Formats: sequence, structure tokens, C-alpha cells
Amino acid sequence: MVGPGDDAGVFRYKDTLMVETVDIITPIVDDPYTFGAICAANSVSDVFAMGGTPLTALAILGFATCDFGPDVIKRLLKGAVDKLHEAGACLIGGHSIEDNEFKFGFAISGVVEKKNLLKARGAKAGDILLLTKPLGTGILTSAVKKGKVKKRLLREVIDSMLSLNKTASKAAVSAGARAATDVTGFGLLGHALNMAKGSHINLIINNDTVPLMSKVKELAAAGAVPKGAVKNLEFCSRNSYFSENIGEGDKLALSDPQTSGGLLIALPQKGVKKFDHAMKKGSGSYWVIGEVVKGAGKIIVQ
Repeated sequence: MVGPGDDAGVFRYKDTLMVETVDIITPIVDDPYTFGAICAANSVSDVFAMGGTPLTALAILGFATCDFGPDVIKRLLKGAVDKLHEAGACLIGGHSIEDNEFKFGFAISGVVEKKNLLKARGAKAGDILLLTKPLGTGILTSAVKKGKVKKRLLREVIDSMLSLNKTASKAAVSAGARAATDVTGFGLLGHALNMAKGSHINLIINNDTVPLMSKVKELAAAGAVPKGAVKNLEFCSRNSYFSENIGEGDKLALSDPQTSGGLLIALPQKGVKKFDHAMKKGSGSYWVIGEVVKGAGKIIVQ
């Protein structure tokens, strides 16, 4: 029912719609428990982006056995299992390989009801754009590794990455969202562009209302960004239009690759009140960052 090009694949087996996805990342924090939990939150996010419910997980682990002992792996898995449990999913197995570069992730299986299925495509002119997490995980984790900012700034980043998109997914479904996608490796611009192209509309993003984590604006303006942000911007610029007041730093912040980012949601105006109520009930946050207009797959940042 949904193939490559969306956040997850959806396959119909008899009366069941199965949601399938896989995601693997390299360490972005030092603590094994925290990294395991972030990996789990990042992986199940794709199922939530489809309006679904994650059920099972298979772990995929690559590490050098000479460098990391059993205690590290146990802490890693403990963090993952705890976060999967919070998401409502169960770790049922996995596979490990010898690898010089540490990497960890999951293949996640879930289900979704047909009436609740959200796709990256489907937004319509008149919808408003909502974002449920601030941007900056790529820029800040990179800056900490390079010693450009204090490590204490990672607290905000870690809290955001550990936060599940479960509440936002349920709120989007209940409010009648027309399209949704989670903002991850291609940055806000990249994922927004995918939504615009798939829906055959244009998206207007109001730069001043896009939430950023602390110090992100300053770091981006100074060009202290990961290579992924530069590549994302290069790719998206061909189909993006920026107002004269949008500087290079702003463009790079919008292109910053996220880990366990928030949901970008296209919601009809009539659903805003219901969405707001559901998010407040679940202690979730969101920002109105723009609107959907008629067009043919372009992003307009003003």
C-alpha cells in the first residue's frame, strides 16, 4: 500500500496493514544506555509518522569486539529495551556483526488502521504546517564533538531525541491530518520538499516561527554545521525559494540533519483546536511554521 519514498513501507496482509521500517545510526552521545534509547526512539518514529503503532523490534548492531565488552552492550540494550517499552514495542531478537565503526539500530514492525494511515503525500492547499520538535540536533552534536560549544548544551538535544513522537502521532490522527513525515536525516527542508512533491503543492515556511535549539542560530551563521546540512541545502535549493532576508545560516539550520526529530504535519484549519487539546493532554509541544498553497512541489521560505 505504501512503497519506497515514505517514512515506512505499508503492506496489506488480509485485513491487517503492516508498517515496516529500518534505521541505523552511529553514536552521537557517549553513554551507552542513552545512545540505545535514542536509537530506539529514532527507529520507532517512522511508524508513528505513518499514524501506526510499533509492535516488535529486531536489533542490528555492528561493533569491534576488541574495543567494546559485554557491559557496554548490556547498557546499550537496556536503554533500547526501556525506550521500546515506552513506545509499546517489544524487542524480539536481532543480529550483530564485527565492524570497526560502532553502529546500532532496529527493524521495526507495526500496524496501522486504514483510516489512520498518514503518508508524506496528501497535503492540500489551505492546510497549516506544524512541527513538533525544535531543530538543531545535527549542528549541536557536531559542535560538541569539535569542542566549539560546552557539552552541557547536549542536555536539550538529548531530551529532544529521547522524546517519542507517540503523542504527536495520535494527535495528528485524531485531528484529521492529511499528511505527516518525521524530520530526520534530510533536514526540515528535505522532508518538506518530499511532502510538497508528493502532494503536488507548495509549502510556505515562515522562518521566524521555526523553533531552534539554543546556540543553533549562531553556530549555523558561523558555518559550524555538519557536512550533511550543506549537502541537504545543495539538493533542496533547486526547488526552494528564499526571501532576501533569509541568510545562509538560516538556510543551513533548516537543512540540518536531525536524529529522532519531530513530525512535520499538514493539518486542516478545522483540526487545529482538536490537535492542540490532544497535545496539551499528552504534554506535547508544537509550533505553527507555515501553510500549504497551490503549486507544483516547491518550498518557499520567507
